[in-house]
Amino acid sequence: MAYASHIINHSKRLRNVPKLLRYDHAVLVRWFSNGAQSSVCKREDVAKIRPLGYASAERETVSKFVGSHPVSYCLSEKTLSRTVMRSGIPMDSVVYSRGLLCSQALSSRGFASDAGLPPHQEIGMPSLSPTMTEGNIARWLKKEGDKVSPGEVLCEVETDKATVEMECMEEGYLAKIIKGDGSKEIKVGEIIAITVEEEGDIAKFKDYSPPASDSGAPAAKDSAAPPPPKQEPVEQPASSPEPKTPKPTSSPSEDRIFASPLARKLAEEHKVPLSSIKGTGPEGHIVKADIEDYLASRGKEVSAPIPKTKDTKLAALDYVDIPHSQIRKVTASRLLFSKQTIPHYYLTVDTFVDRLMDLRSQLNSLQEASGGKRISVNDLVIKAAALALRKVPQCNSSWTDDYIRQYNNVNINVAVQTENGLYVPVIRDADKKGLSSIAEEVKNLAQKAKENSLKPEDYEGGTFTVSNLGGPFGIKQFCAIINPPQSGILAVGSAEKRVIPGSGPDQFKFASFMSVTLSCDHRVIDGAIGAEWLKAFKGYIENPESMLL
Repeated sequence: MAYASHIINHSKRLRNVPKLLRYDHAVLVRWFSNGAQSSVCKREDVAKIRPLGYASAERETVSKFVGSHPVSYCLSEKTLSRTVMRSGIPMDSVVYSRGLLCSQALSSRGFASDAGLPPHQEIGMPSLSPTMTEGNIARWLKKEGDKVSPGEVLCEVETDKATVEMECMEEGYLAKIIKGDGSKEIKVGEIIAITVEEEGDIAKFKDYSPPASDSGAPAAKDSAAPPPPKQEPVEQPASSPEPKTPKPTSSPSEDRIFASPLARKLAEEHKVPLSSIKGTGPEGHIVKADIEDYLASRGKEVSAPIPKTKDTKLAALDYVDIPHSQIRKVTASRLLFSKQTIPHYYLTVDTFVDRLMDLRSQLNSLQEASGGKRISVNDLVIKAAALALRKVPQCNSSWTDDYIRQYNNVNINVAVQTENGLYVPVIRDADKKGLSSIAEEVKNLAQKAKENSLKPEDYEGGTFTVSNLGGPFGIKQFCAIINPPQSGILAVGSAEKRVIPGSGPDQFKFASFMSVTLSCDHRVIDGAIGAEWLKAFKGYIENPESMLL
């Protein structure tokens, strides 16, 4: 009879199998479990799964399964139907659970319900770049108690590459800011704020603090589990104490060293071990004469004891510890990775730039007349590098373990030094853009870098890098470190006037030359290929009119 009842119960559940199969096979395991209990959260909180169609006037927790990921929402009854209808989920395919004391979302955001708290939303630190593992809160643009709407900026997050605005995704009220302005090293997914649906619920989160398990650590076991039984102390039968056997003692002459008080004091002042001295006094006692004889044998003076000198400490260095910024950490790790894993080699060439300077003067006259941005030498270098990459595409590549990836787009990163660190905004398709467009884009990106307002699309996707320390700083020549996963970087020095031979035997003239050094990844760019690229680059610099064709 028990078997028949069991079969009938499971046959009723089979009616809902087609609906459950659309969401997650894990639901079936929970559905057919004997105890009808399942863990639907990462935090291993146990909730009782009610049959489909169960509803209650009390607050319920709705568990929706998206793909293979459970997303739990703790909603009131009036919010339940609105949320389900808005998400397009059939009411009969929603699994209701009651008493669920955990919060989980597919991303770092999700509804949660803790004991005694109204429905609220935990906002976690988002992942705003592919390499981001932690971030800093630069400043909050919204304050506690403010109303927030979708699309409004909540705060500015300092990522590993730039400062990015974090927008609100749901309508509500900012009830609690967990991580305030200037908070450092917040892990991705860690709770930074709480929002609520009703304005009257804000005060209930005044003293709220997120649980310790929120950072991703596994939660503690269910508190309802009975504690392990205490072991009562077992009375040991009284036993008679074992008779203590006296230990053999050595004679006083073997353990003690007999010395006169004056001899002991003298030995302490000169740090003389009494065990190394043989006494000549009565019954082998050590006397003052024995200590003096011992010191005389070592060539030390006995008349004056060693003065006790005070420990002199070196003057403490005056310094200031400057905390690492996120951009500084990333720059350090990437450059260290580059020098340790990429086999660098360097090629240097001097380029004649007098004709380049003349062309620049002519173009700037036209730019000033039309109200455009002035063209710098660096803009001409970016254009020449882009055209050389199109001519020698082997240098527009990156190394992987299985193949060399050669890019069809020529995207040039430009190194920009700011107070916050080194940024490398990207000029996309630089080989197809005119000098005026490149000049304007470089200036706009450099300004955004100095304001720490670059977005990921402003610096990601580069295939080659140009670093110029000549114009701004007058550096004659230097070698730059490759920016991975790229395989080349061009270091541009300053232009200087040199004396060169003239047309006659005793004639000479002055000319301006600029040194450039190409750093190459030898896994991708062989020496001859690097030299071919420099030859093409030099041709564009020394004949700048060819860049305008």
